[in-house]
Amino acid sequence: MTAPPRPRQTHLRAADLRGAGRLAIDATLGLTRLVEHLHHNILRTPGPLGAVSERPTDGITGLVYRSIRGVTRLVGGSVDALLGQVVSLLGPSQVPASAEREAVLSALNGVLGDHLEATHNPLAITMALRHDGPARRRVLLLVHGLCMNPLQWRRNGHDHGAALAAEGGFTALYLHYNSGLHISTNGRLLADQLKVLADAWPVPLEEIVILGHSMGGLVARSAFHQAQARGDVWPQRLTKMVFLGSPHQGAPLERGGHGIDVILGASPYTAALARLGKLRSAGITDLRHGSLLDADWAATKGSDTPARLPLPVPLPAGVACYAIAGSLGAEVGALREKLLGDGLVPVASALGRHRVKARALNFAPENTWVGQGMNHLDLLDRTEVLAKLRAWLLAA
Repeated sequence: MTAPPRPRQTHLRAADLRGAGRLAIDATLGLTRLVEHLHHNILRTPGPLGAVSERPTDGITGLVYRSIRGVTRLVGGSVDALLGQVVSLLGPSQVPASAEREAVLSALNGVLGDHLEATHNPLAITMALRHDGPARRRVLLLVHGLCMNPLQWRRNGHDHGAALAAEGGFTALYLHYNSGLHISTNGRLLADQLKVLADAWPVPLEEIVILGHSMGGLVARSAFHQAQARGDVWPQRLTKMVFLGSPHQGAPLERGGHGIDVILGASPYTAALARLGKLRSAGITDLRHGSLLDADWAATKGSDTPARLPLPVPLPAGVACYAIAGSLGAEVGALREKLLGDGLVPVASALGRHRVKARALNFAPENTWVGQGMNHLDLLDRTEVLAKLRAWLLAA
């Protein structure tokens, strides 16, 4: 029997062009170059003070960035006239989106998501949970990081969520969210999602496990804190949380501000991050400081520099918490590790360490691990990382 044809995917929709038309053309082109620059330099893993590459990315990734630049130039003309000509080519809104479109929208939301949300721009991502597999009594929730999306949990043909779900009897749920919003806002929205999930799950929900990459780990911590404060039931079913390269104590390479831009620009890993920080979406500002609560930014009166350090939020009581950090150094204590961590997040921040005891997160020593010779994105597909996840999450 011949298999039915797969639904045609679309890279662009009419709403995408309307949304892009609301953005400044030069700003969007600059943003695309910035994200491509960051992506390319992380993946090529140069030395920490090596030459910064401005060469465009290759393959499908390069196609993504070339496509958005082309779309941006197109919308410089009459948007209404353009839509009249291309709407038939874009297809109906229910046509599945392509991975390329997902990647572009995720990058835009990470850098400009708060603006997109505030202006009701159709490019703004609405939080949703994506379901993979039948409903089981155990749920594994995966929460992506800044400028990313659920499809990017699959890297080099591997997906931690799919592997763990198959071996551990979980249903894998993938959160999709606007990473340019405040972490506390996304935390509250995630708490709402999980409240509805716990009430409506078709089988008795016995256990929730959360795996968060980068910003995703902070969003998960914020969600638990807010849900517990308002008396939600689902935190009682949360048994384990694993953080992959989450900047619990902030990302100081981004936090330096204007005075350290030149220093950051000397490293191919941080040059793009310095430029990214100049745009300062709410999510980026929170990531820079490790802020999890509304109170951390409510008193700033629009400034991207808080008047004080973020309020400390302890690890969830009664939940087994684990932290994995990446290190560019080949061995413990290497200069690369001390200077750059995984290229974006310092090892100490990923492991929750702080010189002030009240701010340190009390991970049990046996619940932490450093992946040597790994950058920030390597945490998504390295076999050594999967081995630690199996040991922590699948053990009887």
